[in-house]
Amino acid sequence: LSASGMGVDGAAVDLLIMTATPIPRSLAMTLYGDLTVSVIDELPPGRQPVTTAQRAPDRRDRIFGFVADQVRDGRQAYVVYPLIEDSAKSDLTSAESGCAELRDGWLSDCRVELLHGRLPADEKTQIMRRFADGEIDVLVATTVIEVGVDVPNASVMVIEHAERFGLAQLHQLRGRVGRGAAESYCILVAYPPDGEGQEWRERLEAMCATSDGFELAR
Repeated sequence: LSASGMGVDGAAVDLLIMTATPIPRSLAMTLYGDLTVSVIDELPPGRQPVTTAQRAPDRRDRIFGFVADQVRDGRQAYVVYPLIEDSAKSDLTSAESGCAELRDGWLSDCRVELLHGRLPADEKTQIMRRFADGEIDVLVATTVIEVGVDVPNASVMVIEHAERFGLAQLHQLRGRVGRGAAESYCILVAYPPDGEGQEWRERLEAMCATSDGFELAR
């Protein structure tokens, strides 16, 4: 799209649809809608590729030791959980429990804060401002941080119970790091579910194999 509002072929553009991530809905619109598609397949200036790895729960000592090292080097981190609070119907670790565990253990020397969707809007805004200003080292959160969060100093994303998230969510969450000049990492901690198929494993293997949103959407 040129500054004059003309398309690449010189025709006037009536409707411009943009998406940062090629989620399946976006692809469906291109298939069934009368749309001309332009693809931007390079990273924005200054962005770094994110190294993604899957790890088992018995590696959490090393994982959070690495997070602590990153904080000591002046970086920040996210730790994401699938639930806000513990539930009798689920054995998943919640953000509340995870935050307490990290504060009392591996990350006791770090400034750790909790963020989730049930907090009052002004409190959520204040927490995000403090994180962006570097007053919080590690932000423990739910998927409330999936979009609209831009903190270039954050270099690590740890996703607990990664097997419970879909590919679009995982890809969006990973996009919260690698936004600055520092080398960045996304660590997927998987707890193999009992009696379920291997689809979760295929999702995580795909995440580790590529950061190409088009390939993940396919």
